[in-house]
Formats: sequence, C-alpha cells, structure tokens
Amino acid sequence: MAKDPQFTGAKSHLEMGSLEGRAVLQLEDENLVNSKNNDRRTSSMDATPQISVFDADADDVSCKCMWNNLVRQMQIVLFSKKLNMLIPCGPLAILVDELTDHHGWIFFLSLLGIIPLAERLGWATEQLAFYTGPTVGGLLNATFGNATELIISMYALRSGMIRVVQQSLLGSILSNTLLVLGCAFFGGGLVHSSKDQVFDKGNAVMNSGLLLMAVMGLLFPAVLHFTHTEVHFGKSELALSRFSSCVMLVAYGANLFYQLTSQNSLYMPIAEEEGENDGSADEEEAPEISKWGSIIWLSILTLWIAVLSEYLVNAIEGASVALSIPVSFISVILLPIVGNAAEHAGAVMFAVKDKLDISLGVAIGSSTQIAMFGIPFCVVVGWIMGRPMDLNFQLFETATLFMSVLVVAFMLQDGTSNYFKGLMLLLCYLIVAASFFVHIDPESIQDKPKKP
Repeated sequence: MAKDPQFTGAKSHLEMGSLEGRAVLQLEDENLVNSKNNDRRTSSMDATPQISVFDADADDVSCKCMWNNLVRQMQIVLFSKKLNMLIPCGPLAILVDELTDHHGWIFFLSLLGIIPLAERLGWATEQLAFYTGPTVGGLLNATFGNATELIISMYALRSGMIRVVQQSLLGSILSNTLLVLGCAFFGGGLVHSSKDQVFDKGNAVMNSGLLLMAVMGLLFPAVLHFTHTEVHFGKSELALSRFSSCVMLVAYGANLFYQLTSQNSLYMPIAEEEGENDGSADEEEAPEISKWGSIIWLSILTLWIAVLSEYLVNAIEGASVALSIPVSFISVILLPIVGNAAEHAGAVMFAVKDKLDISLGVAIGSSTQIAMFGIPFCVVVGWIMGRPMDLNFQLFETATLFMSVLVVAFMLQDGTSNYFKGLMLLLCYLIVAASFFVHIDPESIQDKPKKP
C-alpha cells in the first residue's frame, strides 16, 4: 500500500516540530537552572559583605562604649577630687630622683604624691564594698586602708631598715587611735554639741582588748631584752617574737572568723544605719563604678603606691640629714599621717553624720589590724627573708604605745563621745609627736651623735 506523500510530509513536519519544541524546552530549563545558580551565587556574594559590615558596625559601637566608659571612670577616679591635684607630685619625685640627688625634695614629693593615691585607694575599696555586703566591705576598708603602710614596710624590710618598719607600724597605731579617732570625736562633738554621741560599747571594748593583747606581745620581748634575762642572748628574744607573732596571727584569724559569722559584727551597724536613711541618701551612696572597675583601679592604685613607696623609703635617711629631722619622727609621725589619709577623712565624715560606729570601725579597726596582723606579718616575712625583724620595739616606743592604748580604752569604756574627749586625744597625740621629735633612737645610726 502506497503512502500519501502529503501525509508523510505532515508527519515529518510534526516530528520535527516536536523535536524543536523539546529542544526549546530543554534550553529554557537549562537557562532557568543557570539563572537560579547565578542568583544564588550573587545572593551569597551580596550577603557576605552585608554581614561583615554589620559586624564592623557592632564592633565600632562596642569600642565606643568601652572607650566612653573608660573616660568616664578616669574622670571619676582622677578628676573628681581637688586632692588629686597632688598626683603629679609622684612622677615629679621620680624625675627629681633621676636628675638630682636631693633626697629632701624626693621624700617630700613622694610623700605628697602618695596622699591622693591613699585617698583614692580607700574610695575604690568603698566602691567594691557596695558589691560585697557590709561585713566583708568593712573588712576590705580596714585592709586596703592599711595597704599603704604595709607596702612601705615591705620595701623598708627588704632594704634592711628594720627600725623604720617597726616605727612606721607603731606610728600607724598611734595615728589611728589618737589622731584619727580624736578628730572624729572632736568633729562629731562640735556638730552634735547638744548631745553625747553613742556607739556600740561591746565592740569598742573587744577591740581595746585586742590592742592590749598586741601591747603584751610587744612588751615581753622588750622587757626580756632590757632586763638581760634571756637564756640565749640575742636568740631568745627573736624566737619569742616569732612565736608571739604566730599566736597573734591566729588570734586575728579567729577575730576575722567571729566578725564574718557573728550577728553582732563590728561592721553590721553600717547596714543598719544605711537602712535608716531616706531615698536621697541611698542615691548618694550608690556605687559610681562597676565591680570589675573597682578591682582594676584597686590594682592600678596599689601598684603606683608601691612604686612611689620605693622612692620614699630610699630617701628617708637622706631626707633626715637634709631636713635635720630625726628618722624616728619621720617614721612614727609623717609616714603614718600619709598612709592614714583615707581613714582620717572617712572617720571624720562619718562622725559628722552621727555614724560613730563606722568611725570606730575605721579608726580602731584599722589599729587592731595593724597591731594584730601588720606587725606579726612583717615579723614572719622577715623570718622568711632572713631579716632579724622582732617585736622588741625598744622601751620608749613600747611605753608610748602602752600609755596610748590605755588612754583610748578609758575613753571608750562608757560608750559615749563628745568634743572634749576628742580634744584630749588630739592633745595626747601632740605630746607623742613632740616626744619623738626630740627622741634619739639608739638603734638608728643617723640619729646617733657623731663621735669626736
């Protein structure tokens, strides 16, 4: 059967048309797939710089926030007090030491440079105390309040100036018990002259007992030395001092445990009196910097005080000769006044606000810590360093401490204070200062009269 040529041509045309349609469809599918892949590549390439730009913006914002926070903290720490104008005296003392040998100026500038640093150290400790609670905060205040004296003592002990260590720590106790507490009683008594200010007599008596225990630890080695009743001359005195120091450290540790666990803590009145304040007072007592900011500034200030203390200690002997001032007067009177600048200002401020328990916690608590921890700690450190640091503070210094502690104990026994009690304490300190100004230390070569 013959096929129609027209039908055959139409069929072939249909087959060719279907093939062309399939080819077109396949080409369109391939173009669509390629366009999708290109879109994905383009979108992925476009997304990458957008994420990086976003991260860069976030990094810029975080850096700006950190920088602004740092500038704000520096303004608060370094430029918020007029006393901070003395901070440049520290670098100036280092410059004078490098260019000249004038020990009088080095000592004087170092002394002035440490004063604002000690005050700022106390302030940074108070900022940290907001985050630790009243009891731990009070202990931190007492500890870092004495950091300046301990740093100076460590440098003097390393230099072999044992008498400077003994006298500066002794002067710190005398300064806190007579000068700081006297100014607090006097200032608070003048502001509240219509009444007697009241404080917790129990805590005051307990701290007086600890001070008397410290006096006992210092008295026996001195008596043993001056009565020449040692079993082994020169050795028994040192052995007794080291044993007594260990006992005093144990007693101080027990006192810390009692303060941290007892409901009647020495520093609990801080929380009680703060709770009685109104909202405005609470706003004034809010922390100014963060917790980690407080820790960082504590570290920076402590390090800078340590640097200046080295220059101060090295210039003591030369300053004594240049200024014609006994080393004992510099060690007992001048150095503790600088180290106790923070306690001095804080104790008076709280007494004026009729918060006398806090003033006692600062002044008497600081004295107790130096007597029961600072002095024994230096004896133990000297033992480790091979330095013959002992508790024999010589007869004159020990008698001065004994009488001062007795006077303070009698002032605190009734639990009240007024401006007249503060005036008596200040006059007692004036007598002590005059006594050390005319005192020749038998152990100090610089104070001995020269032999013909």
